[in-house]
Parts: sequence; C-alpha cells; structure tokens
Amino acid sequence: MIRDFLSRLIQPEPDPLTEADARLALTALLVRIARSDNDYAQTERDRIDRVIAARYGLSPFEVAHLRGQAEALEAEAPDTVRFTRAIKEAVPYEDRRAVLESAWSVVLADGTRAKEEDALLRLVSNLLGVNDRDSALARQRAAQG
Repeated sequence: MIRDFLSRLIQPEPDPLTEADARLALTALLVRIARSDNDYAQTERDRIDRVIAARYGLSPFEVAHLRGQAEALEAEAPDTVRFTRAIKEAVPYEDRRAVLESAWSVVLADGTRAKEEDALLRLVSNLLGVNDRDSALARQRAAQG
C-alpha cells in the first residue's frame, strides 16, 4: 500500500488525492514535522492523534491505525515537497491554514521549538502556499490552544 501511494505521489502530474489519501498525506506530514528534531516524543504522537481524530472524526483505533500507516509512509518518502504538493492540490486555502495550525500544535506539543522544526515549518508553509501573515497567525493560535 505504501509503495503504491508513493508511486502515485511522485508522478510528474499526480491525480488529485482521494479523501483517504489526503488523510494519510496530512498525517505523514505531521509525523515528519514531529520527527524533524530527532525527538519523536509521546506528547507529539498524542497531539497528532488528537488533531487527526478531531479533523476526521475517527475513533482511537482508527487514529492509531492511520498514524501507524503514516509513520511507515514518512519513513520511506523521499521528501516533504511531495506531501505538501499533494495536500495543496487536495485542500482549499482555508483548510491549509488549519493544516499549518495543526502542524504548529505538534511542534509546540513537547514544549520545545527546535530550529529544525522551525525551518521545516517555514518550508511547509511556503510549499502549502500559506502566506507569512497567515502562518504567523496559525502559530499564535496553536500556542494559545
């Protein structure tokens, strides 16, 4: 399943993502962000689970299964650009801002903002097409929540 997803994702002109594929891509992106500082803390995994459960209305079992798939996908995926391109094409701008807020909430979940996480979030924001102002507001909302 992961190899099939990756092969579809790396096509020069990939097909739009199904809802299930968009869920997997978003979750894998959140996993990649959480792992970017080489400290994939339980608080970050818990935050990813809460974000995914709330966003998609999934049960704890479904969330655990999806995160497991996303962790495997993230480990094999070549780069962040393909995740963000797939999400950008599948998700309207307002929802991409919400994706960025979710990403910031994962970064902030362990109480530490590592420089690797900040750098990756700046890249992800740019690749998602979210402007600097909206990115800063997303970070502020995540810090308050």
